[in-house]
Amino acid sequence: MTTVPNKLSNRELVSYFGYGVGQCFSFGLVGSFILYFYTDILGISPIAASTIFLIARVWDAVNDPIIAGYMDTLDSRFGKFRPYMLFTPFLIVLVTIAAFYNMDADTSTKVMYAGITYILWGTLYTISDVPFWSMSAVMTDEPQERAKAATCAMLGVNAGIGATMVIFPKLSAFFAEGRIDQGYLPAVAVLMVIGLGFMLNGFWNTKERISTQSCEKVTLKDTFAAVRKNKPLFFILAAFFMNVFFNMVNGLYVFFFTYNMGDAGLVSLIGTITLASAIACLATPVLTKRFKKRDIFIALCVMEVIARVGFYFSGYDSATSVMIWLGVITTIFMMTNPLISAMIADTVEYSYYHSGKRTAAITFSGQTFTGKLSVAVAGGITGFVLTYIATCRMPRKALARWMVCSSVSHCCLHWVPWRVSPSCRSTLLPKMSMPNCVRNSVVVSLQKG
Repeated sequence: MTTVPNKLSNRELVSYFGYGVGQCFSFGLVGSFILYFYTDILGISPIAASTIFLIARVWDAVNDPIIAGYMDTLDSRFGKFRPYMLFTPFLIVLVTIAAFYNMDADTSTKVMYAGITYILWGTLYTISDVPFWSMSAVMTDEPQERAKAATCAMLGVNAGIGATMVIFPKLSAFFAEGRIDQGYLPAVAVLMVIGLGFMLNGFWNTKERISTQSCEKVTLKDTFAAVRKNKPLFFILAAFFMNVFFNMVNGLYVFFFTYNMGDAGLVSLIGTITLASAIACLATPVLTKRFKKRDIFIALCVMEVIARVGFYFSGYDSATSVMIWLGVITTIFMMTNPLISAMIADTVEYSYYHSGKRTAAITFSGQTFTGKLSVAVAGGITGFVLTYIATCRMPRKALARWMVCSSVSHCCLHWVPWRVSPSCRSTLLPKMSMPNCVRNSVVVSLQKG
């Protein structure tokens, strides 16, 4: 393994941030609005939508590691991961627009179309997202610089999702007049074209500095072995999966504000809160200089539990009170995400330490798959929840209870894997030969969390 100077410039970090923004315009649209589009615009049942989500994740479980393993075997003049950041943005734009097309057909055809476009979106998103996150492991091998890159990436992700929740409702309302689809299709098209510019700029202004040309080819067997043997990665992804409850709440926002609080426009305020709270990600590199990543993560989860319990007892009669509580909760939550990504980047070195192979794509495909799995499981559960709520005598109160229960479950379970992960720390430095630069990187990473 060879390196060139590993200091990341501000321009590169901003461009890397921008790719995350553009890509997460798509993720934000699908994660926050696709269920509402399916049920209230396209006209398919919540159960059908839930089934689509679950089938898509079964497919992801098969294709994600295969795609990641294939990526780890390739190289080009642009590097190992950057080429995907050049052509996949165009595909992501097209499939996202197609997913929000309100076709005039019978119900079974609509369900089939929704299923095909959603599964295709998930596959293409993997091909874009895995290289994006893997870049943080090959842009530099310095732990602190990796933390900066991971922070910028996660800040971009949060900013992209937050901007979508702010801009899209207003944009769709602007195009809504005279349209059966409530302006969704043209609003999606405009937002995704803007996102395309962000993503292409991210490609041109980022560099791969860690050479992996000497690595052996990675087989599918190596893919599963790398995930199975990497216990720290397992615990990190287990904690990350607990975002399923947070994603359930995100999926219910549009219904909650529309039917419980009587103002769908409040969804835009959630986006504004998300954007403002994303700035909290900048505190992560500062905190990781003084404290272990794992300890910071647990402390933040405890704080989030306290905030969400406070939100529960305050009720939702006052919109101002709701937004204040959501602002506090979202700020705390935003600070946990860069820690997840930074620790996943550290496990790339751990995997190399054990196997002698740098499987960055495989490692980060775990994050991509877990993120999509949590969104899909949340969407599937939400579909069943909405079906159940429709049968309740007091549907508004039932919806509010589900919102609160999901929120508290999220923050309580988010940190549970970390209560058992310390036992893995003794396995992180086995006695085997490896380059000194990698050994030093692993040691420093472990000292930081």
